[in-house]
This record gives sequence, C-alpha cells and structure tokens, in this order.
Amino acid sequence: MSKTGEVVCVTGGSGCIGSWVVRLLLDRNYTVHATVKDLKDEGETKHLEALEGAATRLHLFQIDLLDYNSIFAAINGCSGVFHLASPCIVDQVQDPEKELLDPAIKGTLNVLTAAKQAGVRRVVLTSSISAITPSPRWPSDKIKGEDCWTDIDYCKQKGLWYPLSKTLAEKAAWEFAKEKGLDVVVVNPGTVMGDIISPRLNASMVMLLRLLEGCTETYENFFMGSVHFKDVALAHILVYENKSATGRHLCVEAISHYGDFVAKVAELYPEYKVLRSLVSR
Repeated sequence: MSKTGEVVCVTGGSGCIGSWVVRLLLDRNYTVHATVKDLKDEGETKHLEALEGAATRLHLFQIDLLDYNSIFAAINGCSGVFHLASPCIVDQVQDPEKELLDPAIKGTLNVLTAAKQAGVRRVVLTSSISAITPSPRWPSDKIKGEDCWTDIDYCKQKGLWYPLSKTLAEKAAWEFAKEKGLDVVVVNPGTVMGDIISPRLNASMVMLLRLLEGCTETYENFFMGSVHFKDVALAHILVYENKSATGRHLCVEAISHYGDFVAKVAELYPEYKVLRSLVSR
C-alpha cells in the first residue's frame, strides 16, 4: 500500500515496538516523525537512520513527555499519531508518581492535546494487556477481553505501578477522546518479544534474557500472552488505516502459563542455563 506524502508521528520511535512501527511505516512510503529522548544518543537514533527510506522520509524529534511544546513540534503537520512513548519499569520503582504515573498519564494527555491542536485525523494509542489484567474480581466464568479492565484498587494495594500507569493513561485517553471529539483507537499488546531493531532491550526481552542466564524467579500464578514485535507494529498500522476500527484491540498470539513458556524456551535453547525446575507448577 503506497502512502507517499502522508506524514505521521511515532512517539517512542526508538523503542523495540516503536522501531518496528517506524520500519513498517517507511516500507509503506509514509513520511515519519519519530520521537526520541535524546538526539545525541546514537543508541536511540543510529538504528532508525539506517532503515530503508529513512534518508528522505524519516525526521527525528527530541521530546519530553511532560514538555507540551516539544511534543507539538513533533506532531504538527502530521495526519496521524502513533503514541508508544511511556515508561516501562516493572520492578525497583522508587517514585511511582515521577517514574511511571506522570509520564504515562500526563504524557498521554499532552500528546492527545497536541494531536487535537494539530488537526490529526486519528491517534493510535499503545496501551497494554496490563490495562486488562490483573482483574481478580472479573467473573471466573467470563473470558477476559477488551471489555475487561485492570483493577485499579488492587494495583495500588499490591504496588503494581506499571499496570496502574497503563490503565490510568488509557482511561484518561478515552475520556479525552470523548470530551474533545478526537478519533482514538487503542492496541493492547501482551508480552512482546522477537527480533529487535533497537539495540536496547525492552522489559519483556530482559525477562527472556534473565531466563536464559539461569534466572531463579518463579511466577506460580502467572499467565502471559506472547506476541511478536512485528505483529504488534502491524496491528498499529492496520487499526490506523482501517477507518472502521474502533475501541480497544487486544494483541496476543496465545495465553500460556509461565511454566509452559519456560519449558518452550528450554526446548528451543538447550545450550542455555534455563532452570527446568521453574517448569513445575
């Protein structure tokens, strides 16, 4: 599909998912405004500049999610926005408000406000399966899907700051879209893994790396929905281009118990130190 001339913005363009979104957009002849935290950091820029089509159709912008002007500069002139930029810290959170909640919630509202001001046609927001679960009060006989929401009180009680940040950010986005009349569509990916373009690992890939290195962490009641980076990126583009796409879109390949995931990793990579004892439930 040729999209020559159409300009879109990808926030968090240097990340593992964002890099794939940028690549697939360039492949479709879009012109892309990709945002990074630091233009002087080659770990954020070099792999993007090496993509096919980047020399003529990729423009990099440095933004701070809490700095509205920097965000508007990147979005201005775009017909669409893919908002992926959001902190992903799963453990060792010292200051939840500063490290996760403010950048996720206020950052999302800044992006949506800039999109509205710039006259953007549609915003695709990257949420997470973490905005769907944990949801312990959900009826046990009902499948968890797009109509299910993570339990905010449960997250606060358990100190689950990342799911809380994704849930509150997505809820804020839906409220903004309703009040301001902005076209927003949401993708809720599961545990994203696969071939990476970015030189830096995301939280999901770090979990896999730890497992290969002989990690002893156990997750007895943990179920995960794995999905490939490329598939998640493609899902973003499909819901952007499909005018009939609305609402939330859960993006996972399959749900499996952590023990089954460990068993599969041990089977695929026998040369690594995967502790098979983690397979038992």
